[in-house]
Amino acid sequence: MIWKLLPLLAVLSLAACSTSPVPPSQAVEDAWTSKQMEDRRWRDKDELERDYIKLASESEIPVQDALVKVVGTSTDDAIRSLATKIHLIEQAEHSIDLTYYIFTPDITGDAILGALCQAVKRGVDVRIMVDSLGSLSMEHGDLKGLIECAKQAGFVKTRAGEISTQQARVQAVVFNALTAAGGKANNRSHDKLLVIDGAIPEKAWVMTGGRNVSLHYYGLDEDGERDLHAFRDLEILVRPMADADIHSSPGQLTEYYFSVLFSKPGNKKLSTIFPYTERMQRSLDELARLKAMPEFTERYQNIEEYLAEGFIETQTRFAHELDNLNADSSEVVSNYSANKLANVNSISGLLARMTIEEKGIKKVRIVSPYLFLQSDLLKDEGKIERELNVAEMWLAENPGSTIEVLTNSVLSSDNFFTQAVIDMSTVPTVLMSDEIREQWLDEDLSKNEENPEFLNSEAWQKLINHPRITFYQLGGPDADELGGSKHYGKLHAKFMLFDDGAFVGTTNFDYRSLLYNNEVGFFLKSEAFAEELEREFELLKSQSVRWGSKEWLEMRQLIREQGGRKGRTTEKQRRIFKRLHDTGLIYQF
Repeated sequence: MIWKLLPLLAVLSLAACSTSPVPPSQAVEDAWTSKQMEDRRWRDKDELERDYIKLASESEIPVQDALVKVVGTSTDDAIRSLATKIHLIEQAEHSIDLTYYIFTPDITGDAILGALCQAVKRGVDVRIMVDSLGSLSMEHGDLKGLIECAKQAGFVKTRAGEISTQQARVQAVVFNALTAAGGKANNRSHDKLLVIDGAIPEKAWVMTGGRNVSLHYYGLDEDGERDLHAFRDLEILVRPMADADIHSSPGQLTEYYFSVLFSKPGNKKLSTIFPYTERMQRSLDELARLKAMPEFTERYQNIEEYLAEGFIETQTRFAHELDNLNADSSEVVSNYSANKLANVNSISGLLARMTIEEKGIKKVRIVSPYLFLQSDLLKDEGKIERELNVAEMWLAENPGSTIEVLTNSVLSSDNFFTQAVIDMSTVPTVLMSDEIREQWLDEDLSKNEENPEFLNSEAWQKLINHPRITFYQLGGPDADELGGSKHYGKLHAKFMLFDDGAFVGTTNFDYRSLLYNNEVGFFLKSEAFAEELEREFELLKSQSVRWGSKEWLEMRQLIREQGGRKGRTTEKQRRIFKRLHDTGLIYQF
């Protein structure tokens, strides 16, 4: 039977006889480059000298000045986002770090891998990480195709641009791999982060926000035509100031952060035994196919001009939810406040402190596809008996202030479980008295949504026309899915505005983001930048209906009449919410 082993023996023999590439004759030994390559190396848990996640949570991140640009929610901006990612990867000179919750091997994922393949071949060191559930795969052949590119890797440049003796690498990691010891299936990396040349301030770029790597986020279909039903999302581009050094550069900061997340115990570093040449070639071919698509080409050809304007000098503060990864999963609800206090850089913790400490905020605007009530978590600590109306308390302490929230509707949502929580818990808790809320949650629709007397009552009209708290939901009864002519898409953007301050990141402000996921983002302070986000809010608001309004009720009625999955889940929203609440499964969404 030895003949059956000959192909394997031949491969292993060739591998054993292979030699390391010889650096070019002009290559230089460079101490900085050698240290950089060592710092960027993936480490097994046995090599970790400290609990770096705990350290990153305890070390307060400083405020940094930076140049920031909004990559907005329109279909054109979605296509520009993909063109920007491809361009930045192609212009990288030293290093590339990227991590995405969803990384799909469709034309967008493959094209990015093709650009990364070309980058490592010219000597750019590449680290890539995907989440084991968000990017579920038995093999991760797409990433192994990228690893194949490293067999032809070039040599890394020094800061001065000389060729060094250090060969570029592809290090591909699966976050919290289901097959790795120490992995936690309930903890996810929800990050969406691209860092280019992070250790060199004058060359660094950082891109983060809501967009994953999947075709539905970039305004195109598989044939390259505009997809008007795609996700409505938002990102920011961050650049260090011209005089920044490594201590004041958000590029260096995010590269450090990436390193902490990259080598978290429970992650799995991918490797290959057999060649993945065909998979490597596919990514290069898909990059070429994307560049041949007219809609993409139009934005890609003008991308340098796009990236040369629109940046605003802004104070930034990087934030994350690394504390969620170290928390005892059996006590994340009961120990919620304590876990957040353990992370001085917690997104939700900073937001909570801001509402308490910063007086005089006049206008708060929130955009989230899956907005839940953070205060509901305090019930299990015995601090309150029922859901706390934090909004009413805050408005009482801040006369003249207003709150506007923009989220998904049953039309635009891609998750009927979370939408049931929004429509049957989040909004009712904020707007309704106990009596009205009890009637609203009755499963008999003839007592609420289909009851003219209830809808015309003074109590209902008062709550839906609240002068200081307003909820909007993307969509309308004139949607093409309901026989109309308008295309609304699906909301996926996550940002907040508070006067001249803002937050842009990956967190949905749902229970999963608050309790289990790692999330990432930037707090930003600049009047001009806030005005840019304000325009994005107004654009989304113009394509939304007010919760509880006649148009909102009509949209829901049309969806119920249409039937199908959306019709059935819209009709049964109250039952869905009650089951999630009674079983405790609500904290998993």
